[in-house]
Formats: sequence, C-alpha cells, structure tokens
Amino acid sequence: MTFRQLTSFLAVARERSFSRAARRIHLSQPTLSEHIHELERELGAPLFLRRARQVALTEAGRIFEPRAARVVGAADDARRAVLDLDGLTRGSLLIGAGTTPGVYVLPRVIAAFQARYPGVELTLRIANSKLIEEEVRADRLDVGVVGGHVLGPGERCVAAGLLDELVLIVARNHPWARGGVVGPRRLAGERLLIRESGSATRQVMERALERAGITMPRTMELDHTEAIKQSVMAGLGVAFVSIYAVAGEVRTRQLAVARVRGLRIRRHFHVIHGERRELSASARAFLPLLARSAGRPRLR
Repeated sequence: MTFRQLTSFLAVARERSFSRAARRIHLSQPTLSEHIHELERELGAPLFLRRARQVALTEAGRIFEPRAARVVGAADDARRAVLDLDGLTRGSLLIGAGTTPGVYVLPRVIAAFQARYPGVELTLRIANSKLIEEEVRADRLDVGVVGGHVLGPGERCVAAGLLDELVLIVARNHPWARGGVVGPRRLAGERLLIRESGSATRQVMERALERAGITMPRTMELDHTEAIKQSVMAGLGVAFVSIYAVAGEVRTRQLAVARVRGLRIRRHFHVIHGERRELSASARAFLPLLARSAGRPRLR
C-alpha cells in the first residue's frame, strides 16, 4: 500500500464524502476512488459503505482507520523533523481550537507568529472543544487549544497559562445593566442562552452553577457565541460568555455585565497535544507567543 492511498482513505473517512475528500487533498475524484479501490483490493475487504450520497466506514474501515492515522502521523512527524533543521524558515503548523479561543484569542497570536515565521504555513481549524479533542486524539492536529479541559486518554497538556473568565451578559436596557449585585435566585426568572453540547464554555458554566447550588433556569441553545451575543442584545435572555468574546461590546455599551453574588467562573485555556505525536519546532515556537500575545481584555 502507498502513502497516497492512506491519505486518500483518511480524507474520505473524515469527510464522509468522496467529492469533499478529493477537494480537501487536491485530487480528482476518479483518482481518489482508484486509490481507495486499490487499497481495498490489497486488504481484501471493503472499507466504506457507499449509499447514494452517504459514505460510512465498514467494520474493516473502523479497524483500519486509527492504524492508518498512526502511519500518516509518523510520516508527518518525520517530515517536520527534517523541516525543523531549517530553523523555521519553512514548514507547517496545524492548530485546532474551540470556538472561543479560535475566534477571539488566536487571530492576533497567529498574526504575531506569521510576522516572525513567514515561511511556516499555519492552518487554524475551529470547532467545539469536544470535536477538537477527538482530532487531537486521532493525531490530525499538531496542537489543540480548548477551555476548561479535563485531559482524556491519549492527550497531554503542554500549556495552561492563559486565564479566562465567564461573565454574565445582559442587554443594555435590562434592569441588571444598571450595576449592583444580582442574587443567585433571580437567575431562575431569566432565560439562559447556552452553547451546544460539547462546548467547553457550556461544560464549565454548568459545573460552576452546580457547585454554587444554583438551579439551572429555562434555557435556549445556540451553537455559536456570536448568535448568543446578538440574542442577548435582542432581549431573548442572558448568558455566561468569555470575557474575550464581549469586551468590545461592553466597552461600546451594546451589552452590560452583571455580577452574581457568590459566583465567579474562571478557567484556563489549555493547549493539548497527542501523546503519540512529537511536538514540532513550529508548535514549540507558537506556545510562548500564545502566552505573550493574548493579553486579557479590559471591559472599560
């Protein structure tokens, strides 16, 4: 079997589509299909179930996927080790991030990294923290940046210095926008806007409310922080969000922050890395920039 066959297989396994996989790895669809057929002939078993527009892994495919990922990951590690000899004049860095760090923290860090290492091709993938953790464990990312993370099997934390705080935001005409401290019981009368399952922001918030003995009020689920902010502005409810996500809107008084008595929700943004994958020189160079460039925002 060839390296190209393995990368073709992993692309289809990830995308669950031959056409999307072909675009992802810059092959024609007939060429990619031929790679898969050759691999299936060599293994003597079908790797995918093909149903109309849907593609799923067979049992053989599910068994083969993590082993193929390890082979491709080892080859990528070897390539990066050789590129590291150039002193980061070239190379690549693939970062995955949860929505909050990916949208509100990393862009300025990436700008600082690219200014210092213009020859390194950097790619940022943003998804909720659960999906990023899965990508790290599957060796598809160099590093992942997630919030309030509990390490799982196959992961290790390589940095946890960036502090975040979840603050309660309300519309500017909300009674709580005038300042003062809100009693925990008053939350029960509000609709709480929350992120989707798998979001680290939601997990940290739920744990903090439970520890404080605060009963979860009625909720509305939205799958992006920007949607939550706009919904709070429209008066649909209140929400706990990262201080990084709302600093601009609070300074311009589009939103207000309310304090809840006895409740302060803090977390660290953790940088996680697959145990089987060697941390590349480009990733090692990125970590101190993350610590220096991502200063905590001010609300005033």
